Amino acid sequence: MIYTVECSFADSNCEAEWNDFYSLEKLPALISVSGFHTSQRFRSITDGCPVYLAVHTIDGLDVLTGEEYRQKGGGNFARWQQHITNWHRNLYSDIGLAPAVNADERLVLCASGPDPLIGMGLEPLAMHAVALEKSPERRWLAVMSRSHAQRVGSVAEDVHLYSPMTAQLTSSRTLSTQQK
Repeated sequence: MIYTVECSFADSNCEAEWNDFYSLEKLPALISVSGFHTSQRFRSITDGCPVYLAVHTIDGLDVLTGEEYRQKGGGNFARWQQHITNWHRNLYSDIGLAPAVNADERLVLCASGPDPLIGMGLEPLAMHAVALEKSPERRWLAVMSRSHAQRVGSVAEDVHLYSPMTAQLTSSRTLSTQQK
């Protein structure tokens, strides 16, 4: 399943430190949790959505309610909580592993249907919200090259482009399963 976490950060004075914490400490802690398979962090390059997005591939909701998640990755935002705004979490139906988005690519999300992405020459993956906020209920995800994104110019209001902030982390358990 695809687990998404979205938010913005309200204090520019400590935002760089928070980003270091999230990218260098929190993501590696999350990927060490049993049931987490991939984790990657993004920054929006379009308006109208939270600035930050983390996309994880997990086994299911039970991973997020387990003790290992609470100990290693969930809820360790106390220092930053007062600055986190527009925070949303969703669990989407299985599309397989979340695609890894390289530095020369962009992640594209749309909640109004696949047509805007198809119109951009993309092959979107459909996701259906099954737990947590369940909003938006449906989302379509695609990956495009950075040069293609620059050629597209303006995008529909409900299409959001994200630049990767980190490489996709993959758990060693997932890597060994893929190699079999």
